[in-house]
Amino acid sequence: MRPTTLSSEEIVARGTKIYDDSIRAKVEREHHGDFVIIDDSGDYDVDQEDIVASKRILERRPGATLFGLRAGFPTAYRLGGRFALK
Repeated sequence: MRPTTLSSEEIVARGTKIYDDSIRAKVEREHHGDFVIIDDSGDYDVDQEDIVASKRILERRPGATLFGLRAGFPTAYRLGGRFALK
């Protein structure tokens, strides 16, 4: 496993730039709502399950530094829920 020298902020910035520059146009329409997992090299994988896409990248690139997002959404996950008071 290769150690990363990037901070969390640098990983997010790099992953976002790679997505915006070279992946978004390829995946967003067909895979809207799916997880896009990006390696810092620019390699990526898409799946409905984030762990499945992550495992596929790690099989190809052991020790990769990964960044994930949900295609077409501002965040990959959300917290909270809805409930009704009676």
